[in-house]
Order: sequence, then structure tokens, then C-alpha cells
Amino acid sequence: MNMNQLITIVSGLPRSGTSLMMKMLEAGKMEVVTDNIRKADVDNPKGYYEFERVKKIKEDSSWLNDTRGKVFKMISLLLLDLPPTENYKIIFMRRHMDEVIASQTKMLKRLDQKPSADDDKMKAYFSKHLDRVYAWLEQQENIDTLFVSYNDILSNPETNAEKINQFLENHLDVEKMAQVVDTSLYRNRG
Repeated sequence: MNMNQLITIVSGLPRSGTSLMMKMLEAGKMEVVTDNIRKADVDNPKGYYEFERVKKIKEDSSWLNDTRGKVFKMISLLLLDLPPTENYKIIFMRRHMDEVIASQTKMLKRLDQKPSADDDKMKAYFSKHLDRVYAWLEQQENIDTLFVSYNDILSNPETNAEKINQFLENHLDVEKMAQVVDTSLYRNRG
């Protein structure tokens, strides 16, 4: 398929490395769809790469056509609302669950918010949610998914950049993608 026709999405749980993947794709010369409403901060010093309209995809997907040949970020919960009339390439970020929970808890504390549940309950909720999303993805004939480990990117950026480039039809600058991986931002280790 022509790269300019692809609808590409970076997805995963919150705090799973989706912003890093967006940064890598941008460095690789892929146009990113973001509105820059949520600014970079201590938790994501390189930016969040969010696009607010994504959150309302169930009610309004009219903007989706304008994302062809570009990439946007969408939390895993919202994937289930994608219109089935399109074809998608999804880069799904995975990260050790303890690290996801630790990162989320740290961010909420910094924002003076309390987690909605204790760590064990959140782990169980996220695991159940991921099982549901993975099963759903397997059934979608219009979705091609590449699962990428955040933890592996940090130790093998070049290998992962090449794998992502192949998944996205070999149009990206692999060297520049690998160069933006900043291991100093790996602060919530499992």
C-alpha cells in the first residue's frame, strides 16, 4: 500500500512509551498529527504528541481522512472505536506493567491526584484491558499491528527502528529514529 494512503496509529497503555515512539517517527521524517495543547512537562520532557480530536473518535471521525500518510497517537481503549471502513497500521507499545504503574503513580502524585485504585488493582485492570484489546486486534482484518517493547527500544534502538521502518514500508530515516532514544528518561524501572 502507498505510504500516503496509510492511516498509522501509535497506541498502548498510558505511560507505555507512546510519546517516545511518536518522537522516533517524527525524527524518521514521518509527519505527526498533534495539536500541541498538552505541553511538555517533567513527566514527558520531549512532549506528549497528543491530538484532542482522537478522544472523540466515536462521535466524530471526520478528521481521520486527513491523517493519511501521517501518524497520530491513541490510547489503547479508544482503538475499539476506530471506524471499520478504513485500513490501519498500528504500532502498539508494550512496557513492563510495574513500570507503567510506577510512572502513572508518580505523574498523578506530581499533579496532586490520587490513583483511582491501588497498584495491584490497576495491574489487574490493565492486564484484563490488554487481553481484550489484543483479542480484538487479532480479529480485525483491516488492522495490521506491530507490537514494540519500550524496554527493548531502550537497549536496542537501531534494531527496533529498522523493524518499525519495515512495518511502515521502508520510508523512514532509521538512523535518526534511533538517535532520539534518550535512556536518561528511563526513570521508572520495574
